[in-house]
Amino acid sequence: MAHSALIVGASGIVGNNLAQHLHKQGWQIHGLARRPPQHLEGVIPVAADLLDAAALQAALKDLRPSHVFLATWLRQSTEAENIRVNGAMVRNLLDALSPAGSVQHVALVTGLKHYLGPFEAYGKGKLPATPFREDQPRLDLENFYYAQEDEVFAAAKRDGFGWTVHRPHTIIGYAVGNAMNMGVTLAVYATICKETGRPFLFPGSAAQWNGLTDMTDARLLARHLEWASTTEAARNQAFNVVNGDVFRWSWMWSRIADYFGLTPAPFPGEGVPLEQQLADAAPIWREIAAKYRLAEADLSVLSSAWHTDADLGRPIEVVTDMSKSRKLGFLDYQATDDSFFDLFERLRAEKLIPS
Repeated sequence: MAHSALIVGASGIVGNNLAQHLHKQGWQIHGLARRPPQHLEGVIPVAADLLDAAALQAALKDLRPSHVFLATWLRQSTEAENIRVNGAMVRNLLDALSPAGSVQHVALVTGLKHYLGPFEAYGKGKLPATPFREDQPRLDLENFYYAQEDEVFAAAKRDGFGWTVHRPHTIIGYAVGNAMNMGVTLAVYATICKETGRPFLFPGSAAQWNGLTDMTDARLLARHLEWASTTEAARNQAFNVVNGDVFRWSWMWSRIADYFGLTPAPFPGEGVPLEQQLADAAPIWREIAAKYRLAEADLSVLSSAWHTDADLGRPIEVVTDMSKSRKLGFLDYQATDDSFFDLFERLRAEKLIPS
């Protein structure tokens, strides 16, 4: 019997890439979002608001998914609100699916804020040693990731399904209109620098420029999600998931600059945040989009400067241990510079940046 997936957050960077992967593997797929993609091959769209419990129950009443993949969140102004809203979204979803009794596994995608703390205390205070490992205890801080986990654990205890938690680092992959999308943001920034002659200036901290880091390709994450949700030894486990290489941004910045035919600006010791650099860029992007007949003229749809600044501005080195997955048999690897280049090629093909 073929597996049946409900991907929650199907329009996002994780959900979009997961849907493409599972379709190739022969899964039956429903994709849930407030505005689900209508033309994603092999995906049946389900429009629902996770905060409207009654409407959600109505939208899901005829679905019998064997596997649920949770890859969505709503950013709020405070961490207390993040906890209230995002915890309720997970709870409402699993409550709506509970009566059918079809769910065998729930996979929750969170991230390294599990170790780094929420945006309000991001990379500050007493943090666990790097590389981050899954057995490190939770921080003594409010964190909506913990609230999401606790909702999954409670529903699993009630309904008897297995679970996995997946903690990627910064995700590189194709999606449009995503709130956390460094790859597309940097492609847009590089395009603006090339068109205007502005310096291609690393926007982050000296710690990120000089220190080691890693990232997560959305395609590798999709394979990890399928592997963990169908592997008995992975049941009821939390996993880090990264590409498997490490790099310094002082090297990667030159690689990205070369791709776009740019000379990287010398790093001044502390970068100028992208939110500041791109504050006046909306009309510039509209002109670029018109000149090259691009598919999206609204800079805010493509760029998430605030999130790129949060990641690249961290004051500490961040690397992630993958030993747990490796020991259980997940051996996939992805070179991170190739992740960027593959994404840039896709953006060119989709007419989102100039060829």
